[in-house]
Amino acid sequence: MDWEPVLEIAVGLLAAYAFLLACLAVYARRHPDVISLRDALRLGPDLVGLIRRLAADRSVPVRTRVLLGLLAVYLVVPIDLVPDFLPVIGYADDVVVIAVTLRAVVRTAGPEALARHWKGSDAGLRAVRALAGVREPGADGTDGTGSDDGTDGAGGAGRNTA
Repeated sequence: MDWEPVLEIAVGLLAAYAFLLACLAVYARRHPDVISLRDALRLGPDLVGLIRRLAADRSVPVRTRVLLGLLAVYLVVPIDLVPDFLPVIGYADDVVVIAVTLRAVVRTAGPEALARHWKGSDAGLRAVRALAGVREPGADGTDGTGSDDGTDGAGGAGRNTA
């Protein structure tokens, strides 16, 4: 077996991860009130764990678990909507796909599933909630789902968390 393509992919993934860590580190240093450097560096692995735990949870609807599996495949496969070798914008599509998927997951599984499966820091959970479009519970007098009528924000037929 020719190991050169495997090595190239591994080096590319390592370089991409190092680039993202550097970007997170710069952001955390400039905005320490939002997220600490340590929390920012842990966000990637914590997010992967969250996706894995949500996909394995039998209480999460099958459609949502399939969506999480497709997200994992999209992130692993080297073919993207925008090639990753393009500076900054190459990874922007990954962030958008993650955000859209997390929003869909929260709408079907509920924000309590997000909180239940999050094993990272509180600041990391706040960042993931923001990425998923979930308000902090009790921050504005609502239930944290983005809806103030006690539903899941997806048209009224959701679970009541109030």
